[in-house]
Amino acid sequence: MDYWEVIEGLYNTTFSLFFFLLAIVMFFIARKGYRSDNQYGCISTSLTAILFIVFGYFNSITPFFPFPYSGFFVWWIGFNLIFNVIFFWMIKRVKKKISLKKGNFNSKMGIIERESILERYILRMTKGNPYREDISLKMEYIRKSFHLMGLLILVAYYGFFFIPPVTQLISDGVILLIQQVEPSYNFLWGSILDFPYVMGDPRAIIDLTMMALIGSLVFALVSDVVRIIWGPEYSIFNFLTKSMLRKKELNAAGPQIYIITGFVFSFMFYMIGIIDILVFFAGIIIACLSDASAALIGRKYGKHKIKFRKRGLKSLEGFLAGTIVAYLIGLIFVGPFYAIVGAIIFFMTDYFPTYIADNILNPIFIPIGIQLFIFLLGLPVGWF
Repeated sequence: MDYWEVIEGLYNTTFSLFFFLLAIVMFFIARKGYRSDNQYGCISTSLTAILFIVFGYFNSITPFFPFPYSGFFVWWIGFNLIFNVIFFWMIKRVKKKISLKKGNFNSKMGIIERESILERYILRMTKGNPYREDISLKMEYIRKSFHLMGLLILVAYYGFFFIPPVTQLISDGVILLIQQVEPSYNFLWGSILDFPYVMGDPRAIIDLTMMALIGSLVFALVSDVVRIIWGPEYSIFNFLTKSMLRKKELNAAGPQIYIITGFVFSFMFYMIGIIDILVFFAGIIIACLSDASAALIGRKYGKHKIKFRKRGLKSLEGFLAGTIVAYLIGLIFVGPFYAIVGAIIFFMTDYFPTYIADNILNPIFIPIGIQLFIFLLGLPVGWF
């Protein structure tokens, strides 16, 4: 075993240990949720922790990315940790500044000093309880806009009309870059001859799509752990999303963590050949757009309410909108019959009361359910 094989092994081991560490943290958070009587958050966060263990074990057996991309990703983790530490330090300083000038007036102008963006944010987070039972329709729109991430993954993998896959462009761009800085690359990452991809390599599309998914998960998760343990004002993700927190996120992971974790799990099944790529995209786009449609249509036009134990009120109009959108998405990706399967699974996870977040159930159950029916029935997938 040469030097660079050892380095590759260290990066892969670090990456696997990072997932195992996250699992421990998630179980700790789930315990906090249990103690605060947040059963929904406790169970959903515990399931997330179990999936992190699966990710860590999978990476230890079959690395998600080849070297040097495994090394690039470990550095991405490090940058995220540093970035969050800096933001944490900034918030601490601003909080101290607020406490010092509280109630003070500008002696020359006779008015209260104008507050910065961070000061207004901190005051909004600390004046009252930021975890709300209900949020405004405007905030619901902003919150559900994050569900468009499923479409971004589609563009990353397939491209958009005349635009090739974004992951292909990135891979080819990295190859051109390292060719220009070959001596530096050879010093930091080994021989350029061992680089895993060539120009236009289709394998790069698969690996970098997974890298985008896990990279997004790390960005959101590190910030979410800070929110739960130290307070919502210290979370940069919370700052960027205008603090749209719900009561069920108290001492529990946020919905963005659940849905991205579900994406990673299903795409992992595609990487090992269990799920068809069209089935994967049918599942995640249904999970994104159908859930958003059900929530927004239900909020704005829902007249016929249905009460759930531990789930509050939902509307018949929202259920219909979500199920119809689920069928239409399935129709595009996997054809008319399997679209029915996807719509039924979405309806069941959204309709029946559960203590597990549908944001994590939908992107896992829908692709697996559709693929199971493909295996049992053998009907062709899609339109061609």
